[in-house]
Amino acid sequence: MNLCFDRDKAEGYKSLSQVARVLTEDWAARNLFCPSCKQSSLKTSRDNTKVIDFICSDCSETYQLKSQSKPLGDKVLDSAYGPMIDSIKRNKTPNLFLLHYNSQNYCAENLLIVPRYFLTLSCIEARKPLSQNARRAGWVGCNIVLREIPLDGKIPIIREKKILSPETVRVHYDRFRFLSEKKFDSRGWTADVLKMVRELGKREFSLNEVYDFDEQLQKLHPDNKHIRPKIRQQLQILRNKGILEFRGRGKYQFK
Repeated sequence: MNLCFDRDKAEGYKSLSQVARVLTEDWAARNLFCPSCKQSSLKTSRDNTKVIDFICSDCSETYQLKSQSKPLGDKVLDSAYGPMIDSIKRNKTPNLFLLHYNSQNYCAENLLIVPRYFLTLSCIEARKPLSQNARRAGWVGCNIVLREIPLDGKIPIIREKKILSPETVRVHYDRFRFLSEKKFDSRGWTADVLKMVRELGKREFSLNEVYDFDEQLQKLHPDNKHIRPKIRQQLQILRNKGILEFRGRGKYQFK
């Protein structure tokens, strides 16, 4: 993987946003691989294909690329709110590549992959509708709130200009692939409980410590009136999938 962009590809473009778009798309087409299988490259999607930028010719996983010159923060700007919510419910969201590049030398600094099965209702935030004077008056966009995604769902490919091996990335991607088989509400619960447990910041924790998040989980899932049984259910799922180990007497630890 070459971290630096081919600046010749942007010859003739004057707008900085156009230059950035051309260079990042070209770089991604030459350097990205499929985290879901062993395919070493991705195919660029057809022009004007909404949301999807790349597709794997072997496993058919789809990918969207979002690039910015600022370091990745808590939120990433996305498209229309309604269609995004619908795509999550139908399990049709693409995997998300998040690229942070240096706008001075046009080289990649950080790159994450957010697997599609970690994109849940809890991490989508509606933006304010466009004003009545706007061309698309009333249109509602959305943000992807990265802080609401578990650490396990933000897999580094490039970290501070250091490139991780495709094998390492695929191991992390595959570890939670079981979520892709779940309906949106079920995987949302698993992801939310996992995020809360990760926020404890330690390998071993108690059930009572996870219970302390019951109010937050109630806000995320207002229709569920049995939060603590649901917490226990999700911990059992994570245990059965080899993510957690039950140590007895209400104690768990990450494997």
